[in-house]
Amino acid sequence: MDHQAKLFNVWGRESKRPGDADGSRVRGGTVMKRLHLFLIVLSTICLPVPLSASQLIHLLRDLLGRSILDPRQPLVEAQVYIESRVPSIPIFQNRIEWEQYASSLRRQVLEQVIFRGEASRWRDAKTNIEWMETISGGSGYHIKKLRYEAVPGLWIPALLYEPEKVREKVPAILNVSGHEKLGKATPHLQICCINQAKRGMFALSIEWFKMGQLNTLNFDHDRINQLDLCGTSGIALHYLYLRRAIDVLLSLQHADPNRLAVTGLSGGAWQTIFISSLDQRIRLASPVAGYSSFVTGAQFPELDIADSEQMATDLASVVDYTHLTAMMAPRPTLLIYNAKDNCCYRAEYALGPLLAAATPIFGLYGATNNLRYHINWDPGHNYERDNRETFYRMLRDFFFGGSPEFDVREISCNDELRTAQQLHVDLPADNADIHKLALEISKHLPVHPGLPDSMTSALEWQDSGRAMLQQIVRLKQFEVEADKIGNVDLNDLIVNYWRLRMSGIWSVPVVELVSGEPRSTTILVADGGRVSIVEETKRLLAEGQRVVTVDPFYLGESKIQSKEALGLALLVSALGDRPLGLQAGQILAIARWLQKERHFGPVIVEAIGPKSSILALVAAALEKDAIAGLNLHHMLGSLKEVIEQNLSEPELFCFGLLEAFDIKQLVALVVPRPVSIVVPSDRVMTELDGLRKYYNLFGIEFDPLKDKRR
Repeated sequence: MDHQAKLFNVWGRESKRPGDADGSRVRGGTVMKRLHLFLIVLSTICLPVPLSASQLIHLLRDLLGRSILDPRQPLVEAQVYIESRVPSIPIFQNRIEWEQYASSLRRQVLEQVIFRGEASRWRDAKTNIEWMETISGGSGYHIKKLRYEAVPGLWIPALLYEPEKVREKVPAILNVSGHEKLGKATPHLQICCINQAKRGMFALSIEWFKMGQLNTLNFDHDRINQLDLCGTSGIALHYLYLRRAIDVLLSLQHADPNRLAVTGLSGGAWQTIFISSLDQRIRLASPVAGYSSFVTGAQFPELDIADSEQMATDLASVVDYTHLTAMMAPRPTLLIYNAKDNCCYRAEYALGPLLAAATPIFGLYGATNNLRYHINWDPGHNYERDNRETFYRMLRDFFFGGSPEFDVREISCNDELRTAQQLHVDLPADNADIHKLALEISKHLPVHPGLPDSMTSALEWQDSGRAMLQQIVRLKQFEVEADKIGNVDLNDLIVNYWRLRMSGIWSVPVVELVSGEPRSTTILVADGGRVSIVEETKRLLAEGQRVVTVDPFYLGESKIQSKEALGLALLVSALGDRPLGLQAGQILAIARWLQKERHFGPVIVEAIGPKSSILALVAAALEKDAIAGLNLHHMLGSLKEVIEQNLSEPELFCFGLLEAFDIKQLVALVVPRPVSIVVPSDRVMTELDGLRKYYNLFGIEFDPLKDKRR
C-alpha cells in the first residue's frame, strides 16, 4: 500500500495494526482532523532520508498533542461525579425522627470532619480572652478592643460595640466579615455593628483569616490544606475561631444566651451557616449571599466554588449545605441573596434548593414563618442598607417581640466610622498563623518514621502499610473499558490513540507509541501532561520501549477547564474521595489492563514532576504485580516540602498521608522492585539515604540514588 493510501486508512475505516494485541476497532475523526494529520505525516514520511532529531521531535509533538477528549469532558465528568454523590435529605414523618437524624449529623461532622488529629486537642483548650483599650464611639455606645485565642498560640483581634449603661440582659450579635480586605474596618460591617449597639445590643466584630490585620499569605485559606496533609483538620481552625467568639459573647455579664445571633456577607455568610447549624447556642442566623448547595456549586463552578474551608475534606460525605440550612430548624433563619450579584451566589439559582430542603423541616415544628428569605435588587455583591434593614426587622420580630417601638430604619452613622488604624488591636509578636501551625505539626511526622530491620518484619510492615495507604488515599478499583479512537502507521512508528473509561465514570486519554519490536512497556506520566514529555518519549522509544503516555485525573488533557478547577478537585475530597487516590487508581488500572488484556506487562512507570512521582509511588505501592518498577524525575525528598514551599496542588494534600508516610516510607512499600530517583536533589539524598540497606534486607543490591552518587 502506498503512503497516501495508508494515511487515509488511518482514520477512514476499521483496521488492525501489528501493535494491537486485541485488534480493537479504529474509529475515524472528523474530516478536518484527518486532513490535519495527513499533512503532518505527509511532510515527514515522504522524505527520502531518515528524520533528523529536530524533525522527530516536531513529529512527536504533533502526535502527542492530538486531542482525545472533548475540552469540556473533564469538567462535565467531575460535575456528574460530584452531583451524583452529594447526600440528600430523606423525608421525615415527625420532628423526633428529624431531631435524631440532625443530632447524628452534628456528631458526625464534629467527630469525623472537624476534630481530627491535633484539632481534637485544640477543642479542649481554654478560651483565653484579653481585653485591651476602650475607645469612644458615637452617641450611646463605645468600642472595646480585645483579642482571643482561637487555638493555642493563634490570637484573633476583635471589637466589641457595647451600649452605654447596660443594666439587663440584652441580645448579643456576632458580626463576621467576608472576603473584604479591610476586615473588621469594612464600612458596611461597622454600620451594622453601630446600629446594633445604638439599639441596645452587644455587637462583636472579629477578624477573619487573610483579612484586615490577618491579611498575610500564611493566613491564606488554602493553607488549611497543609494541615489536612498532616492528618489535622484544617477546617477546625475556622470552626474554633467562630466557637470561641461565641464564648466571648456569652462571657459578657449582660449577654442574653436566649438572644444570640450571627450574620455576615459572602464568606461571612458561609461562616454564619457553618457555625449556626453546628452550635445550637446560636438562636438566630442571617447569612447574606455566601453559600449554596454542593450540587449548585458543581453546576456553577466559576461562580459558587469558593475557598478550601467551604469544601472541607469529607464534609460533603456527611452533609450538604441544604442539610446545614435545615439544621437551623426551628431557630429563626433569614436567607438574604442578591438578584444582581456580580460575584457569586445569585438569588435565581442559589436560594431555591436551600428553601426546598429546609422548608419541610421547619414545617415539622409548625415554624415555617421562622424560615425567611429576602432578595435584594441593588447592584452588586452587597450587605448594604436594604439588606441590613431586613436583618434589623428579623431582630425586631424574634428578639424584641415584634415591638413597634423597634424602628427598623437604619440610624445614620457614616460620620462615626473609624479607620483600620483606629480599630487596630495589638497582637503578640509571635502570633501563630495557619502555615506556622502546619510546619510545627509536620516536624513530628510521620508518627512512625523508622523502617523494619529484617526481611520478615519488612514483609509484615508492607502488608499493613499497603492496607493503611489504600484507606488513606481512598483507592478506587477501576474496571477499564478501552476505546481505540485512531492510529497512525509510519512503518517504523505506530501510534495508537485510546480513550479509556474507568468504571464508566472517568475518561482517561492515552497515546501508545511503538517503534520496531519493543523489549518492554513504560507508562509515562507528567505533571505537565503528555505534551510536555516529547523528549522523554523520544528517549524511551530509542531505548526499545513501548511508550504509553497517560493523562490521569487533573493532569494534562484531563485537567478540568475552569478557573475554579482547584475548588472542584477539593470538592472531590469533600465527598470522601481523594484526587491522589483517583490518579493512582487510574494508573494501576491501566497497568493491569496492559498486563492482562494487552499482554504487555508488567510495566515500568516513569513519572516526570513531583505530583506525578507521588502518584506513581502510591500506585506502585498498591500494585505489586502489574508495576515492575519506577523511574522518578524531579522527586520531592519529603512531603514536608509541600508545606515548606507552600505548594497548592490538590493531589498533594491527601488527608493524613504525611501522618502515616513520607516519601521514604512510600518507596519502602515498593521494595524489592526498583525505584530509581533520576537526578535526585540534595534534599532527596538526605531524606532517602539508607534505602540501599533496606533493599539489602531482601537480598538485593540496588541503590535508588545511584544516579547522583555516580
